[in-house]
Amino acid sequence: MADARPRRPARPREEVFATARAAIAEHGLAGLTMAGLGKKLQMSAGHLLYYFGSKDQLLLETLRWSEEQLGARRHDLLTGTTGDAWQRLTGYARLYLPEGPGDPRWILWVEVWGRSPASEELRRGQLEIEAPWQADLVALIEDGTAAGRFGPGDATERASQIRALLDGLAVPIALGLTGARRTRALHLAESACGTLLAAAPA
Repeated sequence: MADARPRRPARPREEVFATARAAIAEHGLAGLTMAGLGKKLQMSAGHLLYYFGSKDQLLLETLRWSEEQLGARRHDLLTGTTGDAWQRLTGYARLYLPEGPGDPRWILWVEVWGRSPASEELRRGQLEIEAPWQADLVALIEDGTAAGRFGPGDATERASQIRALLDGLAVPIALGLTGARRTRALHLAESACGTLLAAAPA
């Protein structure tokens, strides 16, 4: 005889990832159990493992979803007709940096970086997720250089330098380290970018 019990519908993708992001930000990946996450979602741990295979894969896919949330905003900012290159660069930095201590998006990045040395899958996924940020910044620098707003130089190299700077400013904010503040980080980023991208005097 067939099982007549109604089946609970699968949770929407966005709900699974949003719940996972909040749980990882609160407890870290090591403190997260699939059973605990399943309980929050009214799903079984087995069901979650069926879709994700492992906690590392869940972390990676949650980070990918989290970054996709900013993708459209970043694209609109950088391709919009308002604001010159410097203003768009400031907007890019504001999107890039954490909102404050415990920023869920940035806690995901800290978890990925901490676990990626032992996982080729995480390293590959990390590079794929970072690629649009790099590509958009390279395009912005090329546009600003062509318009005479930035000085000459290799756009890819300068984009990598700026992102390394932003990463270095972001992690202490996300971890809530003493003295790490978003406003100060933005000021430091603008100052450093001003030096790195300065146009030659007219």
